Amino acid sequence: MATRIWPVMKLATKVTIAGGAVYVAYDSGLLGNSEQGSDALQKAKAVIPPAMEEWMKYFGVEAQLPTIPKIEFSPVDAWNSGVRWTISNLSEAPTKATEYTSQGLQYLKDLTK
Repeated sequence: MATRIWPVMKLATKVTIAGGAVYVAYDSGLLGNSEQGSDALQKAKAVIPPAMEEWMKYFGVEAQLPTIPKIEFSPVDAWNSGVRWTISNLSEAPTKATEYTSQGLQYLKDLTK
């Protein structure tokens, strides 16, 4: 009987952890728009270093944490430029497919001459 319960317990644990991760990501704004993601990043930058120091003191670990790198660009702008690039390429896809097909057909015709 214990051999049947173990796989179910493993699956339940994995589903619970995954569900919790999705909930935390959604609740913190990571799954929202780019402005919400940028806000979540700023909150994480403010909260994580003090929490790490507290845990290190609790466990008696003496180590120097590396400094957080400065981000010289706005994640909002980077996200929007990526979306624009993707949409632009998707809108050009039918034209490019037609172009490449005609080039391929012309190549095949030239080979058969």
